[in-house]
Amino acid sequence: MSKTKIEITIQIIKEKIATKNLIAGSRLPSVRQYAQQLNYSVSTIVEAYARLIAEGMIEARAGAGYYVVGRPVQIFNVEQNIQYDREIDPLWISRQSLEANNQVLKPSCGWLPASWMPEQALRKALKSVAKLDSSILIDYALPHGHLALRQLLSRKKEAYELNIHPNQILITDSATQSIDLIFRVLLEPGDIVLIDDPCYFNFQALIKAHHLKAVAIPFTEHGPDVEYFAQAINLKPKIYLTNSGIHNPTGASLSLQTAYQIARVVEQANMIIIEDEILADFEYSPAPRYAALIGISHVIQIGSYTKTLSAAIRCGYIISDLAKIERLIDLKIATSFSNSNLNAEIIYQSLIDSSYPKHLDGLKKHLVKATNEVIDKLAQLNIHPWITPKAGLFLWCTLPRHIEASRLSKICLKQGVILAPGNSFSQSEHAGQFMRFNVAQCLDKKVFDVLSDAIEHYQNDSLI
Repeated sequence: MSKTKIEITIQIIKEKIATKNLIAGSRLPSVRQYAQQLNYSVSTIVEAYARLIAEGMIEARAGAGYYVVGRPVQIFNVEQNIQYDREIDPLWISRQSLEANNQVLKPSCGWLPASWMPEQALRKALKSVAKLDSSILIDYALPHGHLALRQLLSRKKEAYELNIHPNQILITDSATQSIDLIFRVLLEPGDIVLIDDPCYFNFQALIKAHHLKAVAIPFTEHGPDVEYFAQAINLKPKIYLTNSGIHNPTGASLSLQTAYQIARVVEQANMIIIEDEILADFEYSPAPRYAALIGISHVIQIGSYTKTLSAAIRCGYIISDLAKIERLIDLKIATSFSNSNLNAEIIYQSLIDSSYPKHLDGLKKHLVKATNEVIDKLAQLNIHPWITPKAGLFLWCTLPRHIEASRLSKICLKQGVILAPGNSFSQSEHAGQFMRFNVAQCLDKKVFDVLSDAIEHYQNDSLI
């Protein structure tokens, strides 16, 4: 994108300082003089000078003007060092993916490429929000959060035959914050939580952070193993935490028969299901929802817009009964006081824009194409999906025999490719034979070249 006049002015001054045309102690032209020299407005120069002051490049002296600082600006090296020897744990993938630079490929990560996201729609939403009443820019949100967004969510739930009042919805800053709040309100250290095996790795991290006990339920292509789930009820778990819609990492979809059987067991045990809907907008045909089968007295739904709109504009939600929402509001006020009303407004404007349905439709088509292409390319390396998902961005794949996922991941990491070994999603003895791939992040040929070389390297080492 082209630079603004303010950015151009800043660049000119920085270049003069770098080339010693302006040295420490040099006086800059007055605001009006520089505006005339560059044929810019006075306000442009004022803003450029203000930003340079904030960066410590220049300083303002009362009644004397602006001067280049007489001391060097301390520059801190903030480049992250990738920890190649760190043991695989639930946070390993996140740390590597977030800290890596843009040259590193991330077929492991849980988000779409920036080029797939609706940048122009978000910019349009930002412009619209900037013109709204000042309260959006300045004030705290309502305790429940952004009203119009809650009303929109309420209407969307009608498609699942759920009659949700806006006051049964709490806006949060992310799905992760939602789970954190729910755990703090409903659980005590030592309580038992049921999770899928495999499951989204951050579920395990949150459970560990709250000093809870996790019991893993084997996940089949139709949902959790019903018999194993029923046996686990004897341990008196308080909560079952799962993905509704598209499962992470397997890409499987819950069947109606399995959903009904699990819902009946949960209702009889008087426990609660937290169903995470973060991938719901990628579905072609909606999978069953536990909330629709047994109601929100036994089910809490959470979600966010990280996957389809923006990871930078943090916004999530919780749907539950009124009593639980009231307790969650009290905790949210006590711990963070409010959520970002500005973020919620930007998300709301993006969701009601006519381009959003088209954007979703385009994403689904791109993902189907990418899934087929990646399956074919992985097959050439003898890597095969556990199931072929109906929708979504993840493939849960089995590796060639005698290949350990965590070791393969470390080999590829040194070549600039971050993978997602099964050990991060499961503690089972077979987890080391699996790898999660994000098909949208696997379209660079280098991913498969590095994988191929790593497998060959791995096998050669094994022969020595």
